[in-house]
Order: sequence, then structure tokens, then C-alpha cells
Amino acid sequence: MNPSRVAELVDLLSLERLEDNIFRGQSRDIGTRYVFGGQVLGQALSAAQKTVDPARQAHSLHGYFLRAGDIEAPIVYQVERARDGRSFSVRRVVAIQHGQTILNCAVSFQIEEKGFEHQASMPEVPQPEDVEPLQPMSEDELKKFPVKLQRWLGMDSPFEFRKVWPRNEFKPEKRPPYQHIWFRLTEKIDDSPMLHRAMLAYASDFHLIGTATLPHGISYLSHNMQMASLDHAIWFHRPFRADDWLLYSFDSPTAQGARGLARGMIFQRDGTLVASTAQEGLLRLRDDD
Repeated sequence: MNPSRVAELVDLLSLERLEDNIFRGQSRDIGTRYVFGGQVLGQALSAAQKTVDPARQAHSLHGYFLRAGDIEAPIVYQVERARDGRSFSVRRVVAIQHGQTILNCAVSFQIEEKGFEHQASMPEVPQPEDVEPLQPMSEDELKKFPVKLQRWLGMDSPFEFRKVWPRNEFKPEKRPPYQHIWFRLTEKIDDSPMLHRAMLAYASDFHLIGTATLPHGISYLSHNMQMASLDHAIWFHRPFRADDWLLYSFDSPTAQGARGLARGMIFQRDGTLVASTAQEGLLRLRDDD
């Protein structure tokens, strides 16, 4: 019996411990040309979490993508225990493939504390049950694309996404630079907060920089577009479950110099803000030749 996509993702984020501070993760081909950035983020967070007291929970991650990852090769994660204070711990993580750094990031952890509370309000959008699921492409439609892209467009994802305002990525129209997408894991997983944070780190890379393409009538499928994540930040605010519906609310305040900036807020369906994200990405329009 083949494992489910969710079970495969849990295994992908688990990592093999090689030394106290060195871990190895495998790569999964989901149809992208290079290793999916969310995979590297989720694995880097998993590596950092394995070196910290479980009573200290990750509250922020800041990373830079330095090179594209090779799908055919494992990734080694080296963790530096930068600081363990009374309330906070900081870890630096370097992801290495073929002897070169593909990502470096810092992850900060904190003990549970009480303090002031306020948050932004969740946008007024339809509930996920009232939003149409994304429809898979037919086999005839998929055959029009390269084999690798067929895997991306037709894959059985561990996450379900429901776009409040869907658009045709093959014929993208111009629209304002914001969007709202419901998402969740397609199966229940165990209760480990560390696993749910790693899952959210993985999913946080979906659709984020794409928000910066909305005003320009382009998409990642446009033949002359070069898109890549340059950096990524996540702030974890409150407890959540990645297997319950979460609303990812995106906006893009600016694009310039072949770069675009996108921000996200992630809410539980009861309106609780559980995480925030930001990402700058490459948006380069290449010459047709």
C-alpha cells in the first residue's frame, strides 16, 4: 500500500540525524524545475527545532535562498546553536547541496509567556465550504505541457487550496495585488506543534510571490517569465493546526527592479491570526529569444 501524500510530507520533514547539529533531508519532485522553496524552509525549521527544548516554540524564521536546489540530491542541514538565553534561543541553519549553500536562515524560539494582545481583523470572505475546490486539469489538457510541468499541474497535493477569487493562470487577467486562499492538509496528522509549524512553513511558500504578478497580467506559466524566491520570513503568533482550514490573505505593496514584495497573514476560520509572512522574489521578463 502506497503512503498518502500527507504521510510522504510528514516523512520528508522528519529528517535524519547525522550528528548532534547535522541533519539530512531528502528532496521530493513535485513538478517544479528545482527543489520547492517551501520544502527547504520546512526542513530547515525542522532541523532547528530538533536542537531546542520543546518548551521553547519557534516564533520567527528569516531565510535567504542563495541557490536553486537539486531535486535528485539530498540536502544537509547544519545547525549552529547561536544562543540559549533565559527566555529566547536562536539557531542559524545552513542548507547544503553538492558542497554549496542553497539556503541560510535564522530561527528564534521563546518560552511561553503572557503579554499584551491585539491583532488585525480577518477579511470578510466566504467560508471554505462556500468556495469551489480547484478543479484538476483533464489528461488532454495536461498533454499540452512538458512532462515535468504535467506533474505540477496534475499532482495529488498533500494540501487542498480553495481560492476565493480564482483566475486562469494560462490566460491571466490584470487585477489588484491581493488575494485570499483557504488551505489545509488533506488528512489529519498528530498533535505535535513542531510538526504543524514545519507544515505551515512548507505551505507558506505557495502563492505568495505570485501575488506580485496579479497587476501585470502574468503568471508563473507565462513563457517568458523568470520567477524565484529570494528571501522568506515567517512569524508564528498563536497555536494552530495545519490540518484545519486556514485563510491565507495576501497583498503585494510594490514591485520594482525585477523584484516583487508580497506579504501574507494566516488566520484560523474563527478569525484568530496565527502567523504572518513576507517574501521578496525575482520577477524578470526575459527576451523571447
